Amino acid sequence: MMWTQEVREGAIVAVPRGKIDESTAQAFGTSLEEAVGHAADAAARLVLDCSGIDYMSSRGLRALTLAKRKADGAGVKILLAAPNGVVREILAISRYDKLFGVTDTVEAALTV
Repeated sequence: MMWTQEVREGAIVAVPRGKIDESTAQAFGTSLEEAVGHAADAAARLVLDCSGIDYMSSRGLRALTLAKRKADGAGVKILLAAPNGVVREILAISRYDKLFGVTDTVEAALTV
């Protein structure tokens, strides 16, 4: 898994790439929680660009849960943007699409 992030239009946009599974979930979770911290420091929202995520296991979903707890405590909103069909289905089956705002594009998430 690779991770980049940038500031765009008053938001932290984090861009993970690859599979989020048992071997990468810890790095994903650490990067995600650091991004929540950056968003809290900047009084910004966090947009997770999911377009480069090929697959997400339950360990990746757990990392999202932990990051959401931290974000809620810090007053940061996390939005999931542009998930592919596989990730969108995983989010729907796990009902994470009800916990997080999910948008079709990063641009849409930046305007929410």
